[in-house]
Amino acid sequence: MNGARPSSHAGAEASHGQPGSAAQRERRRRILDATIALASEGGFDAVQMRTVADNAEVALGTLYRYFPSKIHLLVSALGREFEEADRRTAQRTIPGDTAHERVMHVLGRTTRLLQKQPRLTEALVRAFMFADASVAPEIHEVGLRLTSMISRAMSGSPARHQATEEAAIVRVIGDVWLSALVGWVTGRMQAKDVEKSIDVAVRLLLRRQS
Repeated sequence: MNGARPSSHAGAEASHGQPGSAAQRERRRRILDATIALASEGGFDAVQMRTVADNAEVALGTLYRYFPSKIHLLVSALGREFEEADRRTAQRTIPGDTAHERVMHVLGRTTRLLQKQPRLTEALVRAFMFADASVAPEIHEVGLRLTSMISRAMSGSPARHQATEEAAIVRVIGDVWLSALVGWVTGRMQAKDVEKSIDVAVRLLLRRQS
């Protein structure tokens, strides 16, 4: 259903295993660019493995060596979107006098950017929802990027060193945010309510840090 093909390379050249050579990195970039372009235009159903391969100018077999299924592909694209968002937060001071204000600035801005691209966000979030154990490394990468953004906002510093309890709070905030996005994508939550829901959770979780 998700375009999976059995492959001995599953995980070896997928997104979590960054290809080593410049040619491989460029090939992977083209594949993810094509995936994001297709999803932006037509959502989840528009992302077909053969179309991605054609648009990225790679052989279908090569695509499957990098990404064993459509779900691997889309979750990897989600990871890249978060990687870019994380890079932006590292390049500038995050506004806000408290941890709550800084976290809401980062998550609020990211939420609004995602909501401006509803078809792309629907495709990426649906893939995240459908992911099984075989996609664990890609899911882990998404989690690392998300927690990095939240950690930096909480601390107000690029260092992001945290105690165990603070690290747990970061994970819970990330889970709440992803859950709110799922609610929006599935029609259970209005766009304007996503940020409100996150704000309540962040305010309660960071009460002692604010």
